Amino acid sequence: MKYQEVFVPGGFPKYTYNPRAALKLEERLGEVKENLCKLVTVTGNTKSGKTVLTRRVLPTEEAIWIDGGSVSEESDFWDIVIEQLDLFQVTTVSTENSTTSTVGGALRSAASLFGVVKGEAETKAELEKERADGESTQQSLSSRVAAIKGLKASGIPLVIDDFHYLPKTLQGTIVRVLKPLVFDGQPVVIIAIPHRRYDAMKVEKEMTGRIYPMQIPVWAVNELTEIPKIGFELLSKPVHDNYLSALAEQAIGSPHLMQDFCREVCRQGIDIGDNSNGSADQILAPVFKEVAETIGRPIFEKLARGPRQRTDRVVRTLKTGESVDIYQLVLHALAHMKPGLVSIEYEQLRAAIRDVSASTMPQLHEVARVLKHMSSIAATDQSSTPVIDFEDDEKKLHITDPFFAFYLRWGSLSG
Repeated sequence: MKYQEVFVPGGFPKYTYNPRAALKLEERLGEVKENLCKLVTVTGNTKSGKTVLTRRVLPTEEAIWIDGGSVSEESDFWDIVIEQLDLFQVTTVSTENSTTSTVGGALRSAASLFGVVKGEAETKAELEKERADGESTQQSLSSRVAAIKGLKASGIPLVIDDFHYLPKTLQGTIVRVLKPLVFDGQPVVIIAIPHRRYDAMKVEKEMTGRIYPMQIPVWAVNELTEIPKIGFELLSKPVHDNYLSALAEQAIGSPHLMQDFCREVCRQGIDIGDNSNGSADQILAPVFKEVAETIGRPIFEKLARGPRQRTDRVVRTLKTGESVDIYQLVLHALAHMKPGLVSIEYEQLRAAIRDVSASTMPQLHEVARVLKHMSSIAATDQSSTPVIDFEDDEKKLHITDPFFAFYLRWGSLSG
């Protein structure tokens, strides 16, 4: 087998799928197909395997899948349903008016038996002739009505991936329209991250008593190590336990990252079966750095640049001697903390800034302004979720994306 077939970051892991059987996630999600009459909400951190799990239970050939990132207004949503169900919004209705006339006549027949003519019978017959006149009209249905009728008739499960990416005003509208279908047993699943973009309160309000929540737990180290164990065994490559631990610890609870690591180990041809050449982290460092640059560099550069319209920024000096502006200073401080998916208090960030800076400490309002701008830039990025989120009132920064957190650990911070 080729390693590209075994390790598939971002795709469905056909060979290295870990069902996490002890959690019974597949069984719980599968109940949606058994007349559950509840809206299933699958939530968890980004890149935690929510979509892979759902596709395992509800594959694309057996369900209607809608990507929330492709929907900007309500009509887009229903149009996708119509397209996947192969429906038509315009129907033709025909009406007919018929008249019948009776025609009188005589029917003569001769009956013979063994060639002997027995007699003649004259039978009066009545023949009917029907003439039909009709007309047809075209009826146009709205995309919403056509889609709802199609879903009700088919009963095909509906899955909305990246539900949090739908505009907040639209989230409640979609759930409200789907509510009667769910009541009648229509399987509906929404996949979202537990973030402020996902208006959980609005969904719960619309579906009081009819929500079946599934929170996907963060992957444990032993669950993550199953991916390289299975994959490298298929490739007939031995793996030392120290490497398994190092890979799992750096994956920040993300099976997607683990797939990336394993694929890169294969691409670089690194021997991870022998632990006598140095520490696992040292041997794997080229892998981690390459993966970081591949997955995290673009958004890091956007945050480092800051907003497009800006005045000249004060030049600040790091303890390394490098000159940076305040945006780069904050990112260096975050990298110094080597965060996972965490919430960072202002005082923690301030301490990290003090550790990396050789200049005067910036004021609270300056740091808060930078974090607000970064959060805004992250929210307008084309990814399905912002990599960071800043709560101004609480002065708290949330690292929400494992790719960005991993980049802060292993990526290059210089321009």
